[in-house]
Amino acid sequence: MDIVVHEASADTAVLECSGRLNMVSAPVFRERVAEVVGGGRSHLAIELSGVDFMDSSGLGVLVGSLKTARQAGGDLRIAAPSDQVQMVLKLSNIDKILRTYPDGDAAVSDWL
Repeated sequence: MDIVVHEASADTAVLECSGRLNMVSAPVFRERVAEVVGGGRSHLAIELSGVDFMDSSGLGVLVGSLKTARQAGGDLRIAAPSDQVQMVLKLSNIDKILRTYPDGDAAVSDWL
C-alpha cells in the first residue's frame, strides 16, 4: 500500500491511499496514521479512490484510526472510496460511523 500525506492545514491532513488495505498493509497504515496524528494533525481525510481491495483488517484499522484521531481531539473521514471499498463499508454498516465524502477537499472543507 502506498500512502501520500497532503497537509491541508496546521491540524488537518489528507492521506491518499492506493493498493490493498488488508492484513498485510493494515499495520503500515496504522503506523502512518499514528505519525500524522503525533505530528499534530488530528483531523484526517482518508482518500480511498486508489484502494482496489479492502478486507476486515482494513475496516478494523480504519475504526482504530478514527479512535486515534478522536483521542487527539480530531476526527476521521473517508473520501472517494472505490466501489469495492464502498461496498465493504455498506455491508459492514461502518458507513454509519465513518462519514464518506466525494473527495478529499469536500471531506476537509468544514475543518478549514
